[in-house]
Amino acid sequence: MPGRTDRLRWIVPAGVLPGTGPLAEAPAPLAALLADGTLTRITVEPTAVVTVLGPDRRWTREGPRVRTALHAALDDPTGWVPADDTGPGHDDAVLYAVAREVLAGPVGDLARSHGGSIDLVDVSDDIVTVRLGGACHGCPAAWVTLHRRLEHQLRRRHPALREVRSVGSPSPSHGGRRGTGLW
Repeated sequence: MPGRTDRLRWIVPAGVLPGTGPLAEAPAPLAALLADGTLTRITVEPTAVVTVLGPDRRWTREGPRVRTALHAALDDPTGWVPADDTGPGHDDAVLYAVAREVLAGPVGDLARSHGGSIDLVDVSDDIVTVRLGGACHGCPAAWVTLHRRLEHQLRRRHPALREVRSVGSPSPSHGGRRGTGLW
């Protein structure tokens, strides 16, 4: 994960694991790594498992053990017990984190390479709201960037995404396509 060398996202097919968020219980192979301090936390996303290394641990040394434990744990879907204490808005918190990462990565890089920016404004009820700045504000290609790139990347990692909206931007001439959001 960008800027977080203690975290690693392991991609898994959507729908393989029950729920999202932190775990109350993990399957035995991963529980053993939590117990011995190799891992400090495991969080399930819609299409990934995020593992956080313990203090003074390195992926070069621990990565193979974590990978082996994760593969074994994926064979036991009933062993993945989501924490009950996720509270309202939990999915929005997961989507917010995913959106921040996508905007810090290739989608944001594309905007920045053209002198623009895409800033995350809000995530609520599985709707991501962004603000276009710089050269992106008013750009005719902004719709393509937001929906063909940003929305596509977000849906891959968070299938519950309802739509991507942009605030403070002029209306595109795309013929009222579904899911275009507030322009």
